[in-house]
Amino acid sequence: MLKGFREFIANGNVIDLAVGIVIGAAFTSLVNAFVVNFINPLLGIFGTKSLNAYVWCMKGPDGGGPCVVDLKTGAITGVGLGWGAMLSAIITFLLTALVVYFVFVVPMNKYRERTAVEEAAEPEPEDITLLREIRDSLKAGNA
Repeated sequence: MLKGFREFIANGNVIDLAVGIVIGAAFTSLVNAFVVNFINPLLGIFGTKSLNAYVWCMKGPDGGGPCVVDLKTGAITGVGLGWGAMLSAIITFLLTALVVYFVFVVPMNKYRERTAVEEAAEPEPEDITLLREIRDSLKAGNA
């Protein structure tokens, strides 16, 4: 049972997945900072500085009136849907996916293609070549 577990852990796909998760977490924090500090202020030209302020208010704190949003914590006083925070999360996800794709996936795919071509270009071992010649000779009836 322990041997099977060791083989599973040593499998290249598990290691790739673990590295991907760590890199994804690191890039998520970077991209989140980019969205909060650059994208949100650019969108702030058309409205408020933070997307978290955009809320669809269904019921105010006292049963009426507008909802109140604390921009530091993102807490909504009253009943409301924070569509601005959701939009910010979607932007963060898309930017993270783009960065990971173009910085890691594309170069890795090019590397794998290059190594596959190099492996295919290696000459066939001599014993395999001799066995093929013997097989062809037997087929031709020259034995």
